[in-house]
Amino acid sequence: MVNQLQGMNVSSERSAKTYNGYIMLLVLAVLAALSVWLISGGIPPEGADKVAKLVFVGMFIGAILGIILLASGFFMIQPNQTAVVTLFGAYSGTERTEGLRWVWPWMMRKKISARAHNVHSEKVKINDLRGNPIEIACNVVWRVRDTAQAAFDVDDYKTFVEIQIEAGLRTVGARHPYDDMSDEDETTLRGSADVVNGELCAELNERLQVAGIVVDEAGLTHLAYAPEIAGAMLRRQQADAVIAARKKVVIGAVGMVEDALAKLRADGIVDLDDERKAAMVSNLMVVLCGDREAQPVVNTGTLYQ
Repeated sequence: MVNQLQGMNVSSERSAKTYNGYIMLLVLAVLAALSVWLISGGIPPEGADKVAKLVFVGMFIGAILGIILLASGFFMIQPNQTAVVTLFGAYSGTERTEGLRWVWPWMMRKKISARAHNVHSEKVKINDLRGNPIEIACNVVWRVRDTAQAAFDVDDYKTFVEIQIEAGLRTVGARHPYDDMSDEDETTLRGSADVVNGELCAELNERLQVAGIVVDEAGLTHLAYAPEIAGAMLRRQQADAVIAARKKVVIGAVGMVEDALAKLRADGIVDLDDERKAAMVSNLMVVLCGDREAQPVVNTGTLYQ
């Protein structure tokens, strides 16, 4: 993003030269009172010459213009709000001081909020690293850091933020698989939320730097397979879960059989040859790994009859 903007003049915020609005309000009140006093005392009498009448009219128009000039320069700054000041199209600075402020009326003021904004993106359909179609959405908390860049380096910074959020979400979502379907321990969208959220935040900060926007927090709020493959992926996950459960049962059963044989041998309860040992192992594995309850069979003879 930075390389693509090398040919553009990058704006930089600086402080604007404005005046305390309360002092200027007092000046306005004094000017209004003085104007009323001068006009009331300077009304020409009947039969006055033309020059006296023109002087009175000039004083009256001047007083009205002065009052209008002062009154039109006031503006209010609320907490976490800024005003970008321009003079005939040229950037003059940004005012961040809270309260009533005053500036020359021919200087334009554009207010920009410096408060935190919360954006919940729409669900977008993308392909993950393995090409599986997925649906993904995120929540982003952002704010304006440089008002000059937000006002002059992009056309509409709010629309710019929304578009870049979707673009960044697509980039990060396509960088990792939805789930880990191999034995490798890799970063996945479903199982590595902290890593993915950190990458998304860094990606958005890089994209929004040109607009003077900083992202404080970003995280996935929706993640699912696309409807056309959701059923197949669910069956695959169920099969993986069954295999994992079976594997755990078999490993546990082998350990239990080993303990049983070792206990019988240590206590001298029975002396088993290889054939009897194999039969016991087979019976114990069937009992421990079977889905149904084992039905006991009473053997009245021996294994050799």
